[in-house]
Amino acid sequence: MATTSYQLEFEKPLHELERRIREIEPRTDKSPDDRELVRKLKRELASTTKQIYSELDPWETVRVARHPDRPMLTDYLDLVFDEFVELHGDKFFGDDRALRTGFAKLDQYKVLVVGHHKGKTLKERNDCYFGCAHPEGYRKALSKMRLAAKYGMPILCMIDTPGAYPGIGAEERGQAQVIAENMFEMSQLRTPIICVVIGEGGSGGALGIGVGDRVAVLEFAYYSVISPEGCAGILWKSHDYAKDAARALKCTAKHLKELSAVDDVIDEPLGAAHRDHHQMAARLKMYFVKTLRDLVHQPVDELLAARYEKFRHIGKFLDVSKEPSTSESDPPPEHDGP
Repeated sequence: MATTSYQLEFEKPLHELERRIREIEPRTDKSPDDRELVRKLKRELASTTKQIYSELDPWETVRVARHPDRPMLTDYLDLVFDEFVELHGDKFFGDDRALRTGFAKLDQYKVLVVGHHKGKTLKERNDCYFGCAHPEGYRKALSKMRLAAKYGMPILCMIDTPGAYPGIGAEERGQAQVIAENMFEMSQLRTPIICVVIGEGGSGGALGIGVGDRVAVLEFAYYSVISPEGCAGILWKSHDYAKDAARALKCTAKHLKELSAVDDVIDEPLGAAHRDHHQMAARLKMYFVKTLRDLVHQPVDELLAARYEKFRHIGKFLDVSKEPSTSESDPPPEHDGP
């Protein structure tokens, strides 16, 4: 289990155990007692980690999804794919660094990779606007997706953004319109599309590359119509209520699966993805390959019909009137959610 420099408050017991293990390990060659103590501490570390992460509340899950050591798009490009070749520009305005696109190889498959990138250094984060893409980013993504569909290449989307960039310039260049266009066009692209939320999945910024035949979320990622802070600002006029908003939004993997908002939840290593990049990359690669095997041989028309029906029925509910029905044989009216 890897150690991390950044500490979340609920992880303090883990960091203390790791500190003790690091102090004692150099002496284990000379002391059998120290070897036994290290083994005991490692068992305790694994047990404590499992307990803490099995009891996270929604706000703590959001904190984990934002962990600065959590693997990002560029980490997965190195660990999951071969021969990645980045494609730049939207041919209208510029090259958005918050949304990356490129061709790559995944085992025997040639694929198009599309994903948000938050950046690692402060300079890179500023260049990427912390993963908040502008309209030119979504136009770039759609342009490359159309190219992939033309040549029958599957599309793999990795989502990690608090939301699309909310600035005036982005709005002037058609932010809402281009996200809506992406969603419409992705619903009709004649090639398999797999979308995975690897960290944050916030608002329309996530949906702009989030329409696919399979939509999955990592165990400690979140996927929501708005960030908890944004929700708290609207409902309570203060970001101090972000924890309450996270609980109300039901944005964690467990809730999303129960609500059928996602198809699959990908388990993370013990202690979450930021503690073991390689194991998380191996699990993500396994999911991509397994899902591609299921999708690539399906007739395209059936694929598109299933894709449409899947998104058409998200949020479906039954409206049962309190008043007794005029006819006992009449079923309650069925509605589609927003």
